[in-house]
Formats: sequence, C-alpha cells, structure tokens
Amino acid sequence: MIQVTGSSRKNVKSDLCVWNGVLQTEGKTLEEARAKFQGDQRRMIAFLESKGFAKHTLQPVYVRDIKPHGKEQAEGAERELSQRVGYQLVQGVQITSERVDDLPNLAADCLSLLADDVVVQTAGIQYIYTKLPEARLAMMAEATDDARRRAEEIAGRGGRAVRELRTARMGVVQVNPLHGTATSWEGNMDTSTLEKTISATVSAEFSLK
Repeated sequence: MIQVTGSSRKNVKSDLCVWNGVLQTEGKTLEEARAKFQGDQRRMIAFLESKGFAKHTLQPVYVRDIKPHGKEQAEGAERELSQRVGYQLVQGVQITSERVDDLPNLAADCLSLLADDVVVQTAGIQYIYTKLPEARLAMMAEATDDARRRAEEIAGRGGRAVRELRTARMGVVQVNPLHGTATSWEGNMDTSTLEKTISATVSAEFSLK
C-alpha cells in the first residue's frame, strides 16, 4: 500500500462581475436634500443606461444628519457639537454583469458625473468565476492522475508496481489571484482579481503488486 498526494492547477478568468456604488446627496433641509436626490438619481440612472447597464438594483435610501465637526463649551465641560446643519441621503446601487472587462471602468467613469454635481462613489468590485463546481470535478480527476504518476515513480524506485486505486480524498480547493499559492483550512475564495489560479489536491491510496 502506498499513500501519495496529487495536485492540479488551473488559471481562469472571472466570468461575472459585481459593481457596488453609492449615490450621495446633501441639502440644508430635508426637502432640499430630497429634491436634489431625485434629480441626481435620474442622472445616475441615465448615465448607467448610456454605458449599457440598464439592469441594476437600487438599495433603500438612508437619511443621515449632517453635523459640524468640533467641540463646544457647555456648563464648564467640552462636548461634541450636536447642532444639525443639513441632511445627507445615501443610496446603494448594484450591477451584476458578464461584461467583466467593461463594468470595472465605472469606477473611473462615474467621476464625470461630478461635473453635474452628482456624487456616485464605487464601494467595491467583485470578480466571480461561476464555473468553479465544474472545474472542481475536472481538477479532481487531474489531481488523481498526478497522484498515480507520483505513486508509480516511488513504487518503481523500490522495485514495485502500482495495482489499483483504493481510496481518494479531495482536499480544500483554493481560489487565489493569478499564480497565487496561498492556502487556508477553509479554502481561499478570491473575488478581488479578474484572473485567478485554482488549485486542488487529492490524497490517494494505491495497492501495490
């Protein structure tokens, strides 16, 4: 009996991209902030549609008080300023697209909205490889073949030959940035890079003859 570990590596390109943005609008009064927000939202949606991203998801709108920074003296003690000076309306927007090369450009393209006093910031971009389940199965077979080659080399040096596979146990699949080799017990799942490297291992046991 001989136990060996085989491995397999595969470089892939993400096939799905998720862009998260945030629309922010301010006003001295709640009515002023609401009116500006409605106009800014229309401009943002028109902008996204002009870039070919008509399908998007708008999150609930949040209202925040705007307070000045600093401290004030009150009853002989210093405390944070608490007087409200305005309102801020914030809304998240999310776009999911297979246009993995185009969608990330929104991070820079949204800067053009500043010319119209519309503030849309990029909150994050995720790159996802949706074919991981299929890749995992193929890589398990490749890692098992690699394990057999290693077993045959080791057995051959000892004058033995490999007979058959007795057991095989797949390790945790690691998805890292391209050419990355980091590992974790839970399995890495990189979503920060467009191109990735998937690695898998198989612990195999072969009988000898």
